[in-house]
Amino acid sequence: MSSKTRDFVQKVAVSRGWILQSDQAFLETLIAGLTQTKENNGYYLCPCREGWGIREKDRDIICPCEYAAADIDEFGHCYCALFQSEDYASSKKAPQSIPERRPDELFPD
Repeated sequence: MSSKTRDFVQKVAVSRGWILQSDQAFLETLIAGLTQTKENNGYYLCPCREGWGIREKDRDIICPCEYAAADIDEFGHCYCALFQSEDYASSKKAPQSIPERRPDELFPD
């Protein structure tokens, strides 16, 4: 697991007042996915979404994606469940599937 990626997600969580996924195995999987997207694309792309591999086209899903705050406000966690609200994290609920907010025209063909 990349310590740089772990540091990145911890800094994002602290700066936004979010909590990281508490399931350590799941967290490691998400961090590994972010690390891989960083190695492949040069930026942290949401590990649960398919991107274009072109920074400008992927801008909305670069971690933390532009949909994260709304997802956390409405559902308690972001799309990939990496980041959670304090209330949701303390509830110990398992992440749920949430609707995709990304407009269809932004998906790769």
